[in-house]
Amino acid sequence: MEQREIGLIALDLDGTLLDSHKVLSERNYKALEAAARKGIAIVPTTGRFFSGMPKAILELPFLRYAITINGARVYDAREDAVLRQAEMPAALAVDIMTYLDGHGVAYDCYQDDWGWMTADTLAQAESFAPDRYYLDLISRLRTPVPELKAYIGERGQGVQKVQAYFREDQTALRGELLKTLGTRFPDTAVSSASPRNIEINSAGASKGKAMLALTAHLGLRQEQTMAFGDGLNDLSMLTMAGIGVAMANACPEALAAAPERTASCDEDGVALAIERICL
Repeated sequence: MEQREIGLIALDLDGTLLDSHKVLSERNYKALEAAARKGIAIVPTTGRFFSGMPKAILELPFLRYAITINGARVYDAREDAVLRQAEMPAALAVDIMTYLDGHGVAYDCYQDDWGWMTADTLAQAESFAPDRYYLDLISRLRTPVPELKAYIGERGQGVQKVQAYFREDQTALRGELLKTLGTRFPDTAVSSASPRNIEINSAGASKGKAMLALTAHLGLRQEQTMAFGDGLNDLSMLTMAGIGVAMANACPEALAAAPERTASCDEDGVALAIERICL
């Protein structure tokens, strides 16, 4: 990878900027800090909502912009302003949930930058959370409601994301739904951030589209962007960025899509690429 003029770095978090223990390493932090001193916008780009990002990210002194919920929102934290939003209608979200009910799949949704889940489903989270870390996230960042479809239907407000969760014995079902959900619900973007989930956004929401919208807002060119990722929900930004970089631990689809590769999230792969290209 050669030296390039970069103005924006978009960074997936879990499995990319954060290591497998969900920690921001000192070397990665120093690389981001040095890039920020050069005037490069450091942009967390995540499937989470803003307040659900780890404390280490929220407390970055150079954090201003964030792309959240797979591109459903572009947020300026300094001005507390939403720069771009792409939500699905409540009726579509309810239709998706009804379809998932027919397959015995657990689900929740993001609305108003928060997580919502049927109380009975939340009480059984241990059966579909892949590990204690995700169980803690689900428990802390979800408000239980009596029945989620009824709650969303009554509110009638746009939904930022529907997220489906799969037990270990539902691996084949997850693979099937990954292939078919987009066809059944053509106004959606279907992706995944872990081997045990599926994430369903509005068709207008993707990390890549959000990255390009922020790039234009900042007066930058597409070729001045750099993006790092490891999952299916990173594919759009890996292919749309001026330099798309897949982690060594990325899923096969991300490795195939990204023009560049770096070391794994446990080997400071983000820092290695930033040091080489930007610093």
